[in-house]
Amino acid sequence: MSTTRPSSPGQNARLNLGASTRPCVLLFLCLAFPLAALAQTFTSLVEFNQTNGANPEGTLVEGIDGNFYGTTQFGGANGLGAVYQVTPQGALTTLYSFCNVSACTDGMQPFAGLRLGFDQNFYGTTIHTVYRITTAGQLATLYTFCSQPNCADGDVAYATLVQAPGGDFYGTTYEGGAKTLMCQSGCGTVFKITPLGALTSIYTFHGKDGQGPIAGLVQGSDGNFYGTTSGGGTHGFGTVFKITPEGALTLLHSFGGADGAAPDARLLQASDGSFYGTTVSGGGANGDGAIFKITAAGKFTLLRTFNYANGAALYDSLVQASDGNFYGTTYTGGTAPNPCPGACGTIFRLTPSGRLTTLYNFCSQSGCADGGAPFAGLLLATDGNFYGTTAFGGSTVCSAYGSCGTIFKLSLVP
Repeated sequence: MSTTRPSSPGQNARLNLGASTRPCVLLFLCLAFPLAALAQTFTSLVEFNQTNGANPEGTLVEGIDGNFYGTTQFGGANGLGAVYQVTPQGALTTLYSFCNVSACTDGMQPFAGLRLGFDQNFYGTTIHTVYRITTAGQLATLYTFCSQPNCADGDVAYATLVQAPGGDFYGTTYEGGAKTLMCQSGCGTVFKITPLGALTSIYTFHGKDGQGPIAGLVQGSDGNFYGTTSGGGTHGFGTVFKITPEGALTLLHSFGGADGAAPDARLLQASDGSFYGTTVSGGGANGDGAIFKITAAGKFTLLRTFNYANGAALYDSLVQASDGNFYGTTYTGGTAPNPCPGACGTIFRLTPSGRLTTLYNFCSQSGCADGGAPFAGLLLATDGNFYGTTAFGGSTVCSAYGSCGTIFKLSLVP
């Protein structure tokens, strides 16, 4: 049994817009490396091969040991996802394969990346569970969604968790909560969960305030959480919202298509205090996605739209480097010289004023051996390099899902 991640509600509306997943204590280490780059070196580190995992979609996280940790949506011993450790040199160890117990009660298909907790364990979600896993691969299921009647506690979790200073984790579910005419399976929820697994739903979406949150939350400097929904809102193209730890929600922006649609990515609070985000579609005549800035008060600025040649479909969040610029990925688009099996994608740099530079085009190697379709965003590691994953590409073919995906490193050379 498997579940395919659905198109977000706002993304489905794209037809009307035109053609075409370490804690903050380590942030200062990441920002300490100057990145005024003039050139870049791309290195393929790992090709997934189904046995060690397949089709990663979550962003990597760095452990205190200097290694990177992540998840794959498929693959592993049982074909339904895995948790892995990879060294900066590319030596990969599969820590856990999901659906390892009867009825898959340990979960399956982890779309989201991991969160390093204050206790130095990793916390994550599968589509139906919240779990904790040690660096030795010992997994504990903390909560199973849809445990309450009519899935009032939410279901289908795609988002990486965020841990608040008090120790509790906060996250979102794509479905569940109160059912409405707009959302027959529920419009999704925001929840809080303790490290021991006690879950509280603090908000249920109803459509006009948002529908189908795919992205996780970010806690702002004011203590509130900020997030996006992939659909719903005034125009049905998604929203940006603020929510207090107690569950009082404020709608900050409803996307209208021209300013972007289907925001699937977690927001980033940048050094200027504003939040920066991406959309999968919308944004001008091309409808290939956009990057925006929004303040805590809801002042919205459209920074950049995409036109396929410079990338399209931004599924994950940005990262800000010490040079003040933002770095990210597009799932498709670009100018790769080789045919793409479905999607190619790019790595880009964006200045705060909106000037975009393409740093790498995926599928630049024959047969897309360098990878293609980076669903995940970039990790700026403590060694000063960017690390990421591609959902497809690589030379190994996974019989059920096409090519298996890769892990890569991008070094910026001054």
